[in-house]
Amino acid sequence: MQLVIIILAAVLGLSYGYNTDGFIFSSNICLFAGLTLIMPTLFNVKLHDVKLIFQYRGVIAKSLLVNYIILPVIALAIGLLTHNFGIAAGLFMLSVLSGGGMVMHWIKKSDADTSIGFILLFINLILISLSLLMLHVFGIYTSPYFDESYSNEVNVSNFARAVIILLIIVPFIASRVILYIKPLQRLIEQQRRYISSISIFVIIFYLFGLQNSQLLFELYDFEPELIYISIVAVLAFYIATFLLSKLLYKLHSRQERAAFWHSITRYITLALVLSTFTTNTFGISMILPIMFAYIVQIPLAILTDKSMIAQKES
Repeated sequence: MQLVIIILAAVLGLSYGYNTDGFIFSSNICLFAGLTLIMPTLFNVKLHDVKLIFQYRGVIAKSLLVNYIILPVIALAIGLLTHNFGIAAGLFMLSVLSGGGMVMHWIKKSDADTSIGFILLFINLILISLSLLMLHVFGIYTSPYFDESYSNEVNVSNFARAVIILLIIVPFIASRVILYIKPLQRLIEQQRRYISSISIFVIIFYLFGLQNSQLLFELYDFEPELIYISIVAVLAFYIATFLLSKLLYKLHSRQERAAFWHSITRYITLALVLSTFTTNTFGISMILPIMFAYIVQIPLAILTDKSMIAQKES
């Protein structure tokens, strides 16, 4: 169902932008994403659970190693093979944004440790600043390879402060306040599935309705091969990620199973939001791998979940 919502929102957004002047970008979309997608996930983050970081430091260290070193290296290698700056940047952004809005759903369904899942979710949100720094370094050192310019005046480091405030600080403070308003908290948690679906629809419709997004039509007209290159690159990245995660994590452990889900699922909607800041820097083709990640990741998660259930029953 979520995949249908995503495709519908993208098609309607592109159609709206094509038939009108399109939306003008506003950073308020980050605030909206922070309050509707990120903030509800923080209700279950308890400060006293910090002690679990020390208790399961091996699992958390392994997760950080996979998500911030190994997967970015894999994405970099695949990205360089595409010979396109934008596709490589989009793939790299996916590699440094772990988890996502659905990750806790899969963790709960597979009977993994939800406490570790929430801790990893919170750690990965805090490390958004690191993810942006890594994307910035990617732009500096790979632009000569792609024969592209990456200006120090227009780069991802310039909006890092705004992103951290809108996507981390404000949602966290809001979640702490709402915890004291129990009826509101219960209402949000009861309707969270619908809030998430509506939020994703609005965000994707808005982002694909932006004036810049209409450049995708020109890209399709003049460089249609980039679409096929993006699909192959995304498939290669997810296959490598899945096989590596199966190899490195001990799935009989509930804690490692939670870390496993944080590796095979990427925060795609957040990547799409952040990409709107950088399409002028990396090119509109940056959106392509993020867009195709939806089509690959959701079925992959469903099949993985079914496989885990089958193994458990047998």
